[in-house]
Amino acid sequence: MSRFSYLTHLECSESGATAPSDRLQTFSEDGFPFLARYDLKALSEEVDRDRWSARRPSGFWNYHELLPVQDPANVVSLGETQTPLIEISTVLEKIPGRFGKLYVKDEGRLPTHSFKARGMAAAVSKARELGVTHCAVPSAGNAGAALSAYAARAGLTSVVVCPNDTHETILNEIRQYGAELITIDGLIQDCGKYIRERAGEHGWFDFSTLKEPYRIEGKKTIAFELAVQLDWKPPSVIFYPTGGGTGLIAIWKAYHELKELGWIDGPLPRMIAVQAAGCAPIVKAWEDGDIKAGPWPDATTRALGLRVPAAFGDRLILRGVRESDGFAIAVSDEELSAAKTELARETGLLCCLEGAATYAAFKVAVERSMISEADTVVCFNSGSGLKDDA
Repeated sequence: MSRFSYLTHLECSESGATAPSDRLQTFSEDGFPFLARYDLKALSEEVDRDRWSARRPSGFWNYHELLPVQDPANVVSLGETQTPLIEISTVLEKIPGRFGKLYVKDEGRLPTHSFKARGMAAAVSKARELGVTHCAVPSAGNAGAALSAYAARAGLTSVVVCPNDTHETILNEIRQYGAELITIDGLIQDCGKYIRERAGEHGWFDFSTLKEPYRIEGKKTIAFELAVQLDWKPPSVIFYPTGGGTGLIAIWKAYHELKELGWIDGPLPRMIAVQAAGCAPIVKAWEDGDIKAGPWPDATTRALGLRVPAAFGDRLILRGVRESDGFAIAVSDEELSAAKTELARETGLLCCLEGAATYAAFKVAVERSMISEADTVVCFNSGSGLKDDA
């Protein structure tokens, strides 16, 4: 008989040291992110792949065996649905060369209109299961909106700390969910420091990127959906907007889990980390051959989700890029803004600036012959363009 979740334990992403998953955890004693591990052998014997993918209605929690919540009564849901994978072949007519397929995975259709809903749905659900009552997160905007929405749904309190130049549209959204909103003069790492210094005093549990283990698990569902939408054939290349990098790490983790289950075969996707030229620590580390990224000085970009000068998961991001034979690439604000306009006018997709950056990066990669004309390519749009200030 199958279980609701096959979660077994947590594992330090660097040392491999294990920790129990039935108590509240942050990151390992060595100072690295934890990764959730599952009993994949039992799952493969007890769950049929095709029945798993055929569950209706389609959506996030259909993949519960590979998510961390063990009691379905603790699931916190806002109606997460499978987001569309949209072919945008019309734009290829203007690009030299012929490509197999070009798709946009459009996450603007999720609750709170961004991909952050995936991570927070899983993380808030698991946190409630483990007794958390007060949630806090530093955010460039969308993570804060998602946390405050799911906390409200779960009956938990939330605190969101944002840079004071965060888009006003998103700040208003956070306020309307009832979160305590704090804005400070600084960047995302300054917001994180603010929470760390006060979490003990106020009893906040910190949902910072990769400083709790389960946002990454919610983001894995991106790969599960892609597997189903592409008939269990992984795309050749995935362009992913990379600030904190949770989604890129999660997709790479998910494809490894599917491979170990025997549910997919053949080569896994090449993972492409896309950053803004004004804040590109992962690109620099990749170009320099480093296993970790140094902090980026004077970070600046209009795509605030990409304005992450120092990612806590830098080693995991770089590991995924290199293991997949991928690369890291930066685009200018002018290029990503032009890409947003082009996508809207040529395809009818109003992508956020961070999502548009992936299409801008695809075009640069074509010019530099970094991808093959036979590739099936997925550009990842992380949210609705309506949430940008301009």
